[in-house]
Amino acid sequence: MNNPTTINAAPGVPFIEIVREFDAPASAVFRAHTDPELFRQWIGPRGMQIDSLELDARTGGGWKYAFRGGGDMQFSFRGVFHTVEPDTLIIQTVEFNMAPAQVGLTTTVLAEVDGRTRLTSREIYPSVEARDAALASGMEHGVNEGYEKLDELLA
Repeated sequence: MNNPTTINAAPGVPFIEIVREFDAPASAVFRAHTDPELFRQWIGPRGMQIDSLELDARTGGGWKYAFRGGGDMQFSFRGVFHTVEPDTLIIQTVEFNMAPAQVGLTTTVLAEVDGRTRLTSREIYPSVEARDAALASGMEHGVNEGYEKLDELLA
C-alpha cells in the first residue's frame, strides 16, 4: 500500500516536518534507514542512481551520498549522526551541495501505531532562506518518490 506523505513548512520559520506511515514494523523501517545496502535501494527519486554512498549509522558516525540528476547535475548530501537509538530515533546533521555551509539538523522518530510505523522527521535549518532552498531543490518530489520506493522494499 502506498501511504501519503505530509510535508509541512510554515511560512516564516526555518522548519520542515515530514510525516509518513509505513506498513511495516519500526525495526524494518529503521534498518532501511541505517543499512547501506537497503538505504541505497530507496533513497531519492526514481530514475536517479546513487554514484557513491557511505553510511556509518551509529552515534558519532558519518554519512554521505551522491547521485546524478537530469543531464550531468550532481546532488550530494553529507552529515554526522549525533544520536542513533535502534528502532526509535535518529538525530543527524545534513548539508546539501547546492546550499554549502547551510547545515541543518534532522530528528527522525519512529513509533509503532496500530501495527504500522509512523515516521516523523523534523528538520531545522539555519534560516528560512536555507529551508526554502531545500524545498526549491525538488525535496518534496525526492521525498515522495523515495518513500514510495521504501514502501516497495518493505513489502
